Amino acid sequence: MARAGSVCVAVLGLLLAVCCGEILVADAKEWTVGDSKGWTFGVAGWEKGKAFKAGDVLVFNYDPKMHNVLQVDEATYDSCQIVGAGADGGETAFNSGHDKITLAAGKAYYICSVPGHCANGMKIAVDSQ
Repeated sequence: MARAGSVCVAVLGLLLAVCCGEILVADAKEWTVGDSKGWTFGVAGWEKGKAFKAGDVLVFNYDPKMHNVLQVDEATYDSCQIVGAGADGGETAFNSGHDKITLAAGKAYYICSVPGHCANGMKIAVDSQ
């Protein structure tokens, strides 16, 4: 009888964990970078004043023939100088034209790696709690 009770408690715990996970996912917000303009020149600053949370999703909409999205470190974000993009530099590249990136807690930096685009404002820095 004690074993059946333990199994019941374990099943209830699992159900509770699944329900809590669903609640966290339901609370996640989807953010379209650049709003209706999308991921384009001059989008820098779009992120200011927004309360991002871990689990939120950034949606980057753009023409993949013209742009891309590269997740970079702070130094690359600040300088717009890409070294080893996607290879040994530790960057993560996206190029679908409709990229969905789930945020982890902390800071994340995104730029367009097409020459001149980052310097013309195709970059955002997100800090999620």
